[in-house]
Amino acid sequence: MLTAIVGINWGDEGKGRMVDLLSQGYEVVCRYQGGNNAGHTIYVQGEKFVLNLLPSGILRRGVVNVLGPGMVVDIAHLRAEMERLAGRGVSIGPDNLKISSRACICLPANVRQDCLEEDRLAGAKFGSTRRGIGPIYGDKYMKKALRMEDLLDPGRLRRQLERLLDWKNLLLEKGYGAPAEQLEETLGWLAQNGDPLKPYICDTGLLLEDALKAGKQVLFEAQLGALRDIDYGIYPYTSSSTTLAAYAPIGAGIPGRKLDRVVGVMKAYSSCVGEGPFTCELFGPEADALREAGGEYGAATGRPRRVGPFDIPASRYGVRVQGADELALTKLDVLSYLPEIPVCTRYLVDGTARLDFPSGSALEEAKPVVERLPGWGCGIGGCRRWQDLPEAARRYVEYLEDAVNCPIRYVSVGADREDYLTR
Repeated sequence: MLTAIVGINWGDEGKGRMVDLLSQGYEVVCRYQGGNNAGHTIYVQGEKFVLNLLPSGILRRGVVNVLGPGMVVDIAHLRAEMERLAGRGVSIGPDNLKISSRACICLPANVRQDCLEEDRLAGAKFGSTRRGIGPIYGDKYMKKALRMEDLLDPGRLRRQLERLLDWKNLLLEKGYGAPAEQLEETLGWLAQNGDPLKPYICDTGLLLEDALKAGKQVLFEAQLGALRDIDYGIYPYTSSSTTLAAYAPIGAGIPGRKLDRVVGVMKAYSSCVGEGPFTCELFGPEADALREAGGEYGAATGRPRRVGPFDIPASRYGVRVQGADELALTKLDVLSYLPEIPVCTRYLVDGTARLDFPSGSALEEAKPVVERLPGWGCGIGGCRRWQDLPEAARRYVEYLEDAVNCPIRYVSVGADREDYLTR
């Protein structure tokens, strides 16, 4: 069984929470794209864990966690994340963590380039997390990047890095007027952070194929959401990788395999970190109240998230491009304070109401058409069965299900691992 858990919207939907929940039935959890530019927040018995690179299955004993070849890995960040979790009693070793030999290494030069470019863009910036993700994916597709396997061959590592820095320093020095990256300094950084990771590096494709032949269940974990996909998102305000479920087998190392199940994750309202069109966005006190109620601050950066009502056009589009078979609706409990629940039902573009999700200038000019549904006005954190929810809450979930044309199977009513119900 190959299952992908993916984001339906702009990211931050609660995928890590759902991966942690569903991983109890899987032997392998694999991240297949992205880097440390986003985070998954998980609560286990009231204890908060924030993961940027490690798959969310790392919090369950007996699960093998994989960083696939579609990822870009800041090895210093990964080391620190591993040490931080180990200090809190989480078991991490080569037996339960595997890193693809083909994953690219995000270097300090990439982080510097990311920051320099955002500074240059100033008011026209894309809202990068300044963690080097765009530049390292650029290096990858320019065929310049270092890969994790290069750490295993010091001679090759030096040769590859010399060629990379000869090219990269042209941009840093002559393009940005910034100091050059130094070969020996970067080699020292690679040794300090890469040497401890050598026992974890392997061919994840062979590992996953062996697991599947042995009848094991594999869960793919996506970062960000459909609307941040490099091809199908709100370009150019996207991530630099493919966030869609269809890419999961490729980014994990088993491109010849097909998914059996896609679980899409969406919030009971909308949130968005970073720049770009966000048609349903709320402002002022109404936005502040929702942001505080939902604790909407980026797990990777701490940036306040933009918030708004549930967005039907965006969510219908996300369900379609993700090929979702079923959905998990998170943070329903957050809306309990509202007497009425706003929902963005259409976009108004050039005076015409549209249900489809546009792109380009049409998306930038779109205005929300908002309707309001009855609230339920009471806490629902203790609900564990569908029939335990207030009638207005059940009707809200059913309304969203009909609107996006995909069954909602899981409903989250709190932050902790057990705060959910299954329909």
